[in-house]
Amino acid sequence: MTGYSLVLWIIVGGLAGWLTGLLLRGRGYGCIGNVVIGIIGAVIGGWLFRIADIEALPGLIGSVFTAIIGAVLLITVLSMLTERHR
Repeated sequence: MTGYSLVLWIIVGGLAGWLTGLLLRGRGYGCIGNVVIGIIGAVIGGWLFRIADIEALPGLIGSVFTAIIGAVLLITVLSMLTERHR
């Protein structure tokens, strides 16, 4: 992984995490939380798109969209699991 691709992952992750926070909570999850949620969301979204045989949009917009889909799913599942234990 080059330094450029690492920076791009962080930017995409931060943007996707922040947008997911706006969609689900009305605010973000903090700088580090946004990046972590967005990067994990990108992995989940890419995996889901691949198994569903869906071709994502190309470029940076496609990467952010894929990461948002995965991050929304991640946060939804985590919130369902934590509510179940309350």
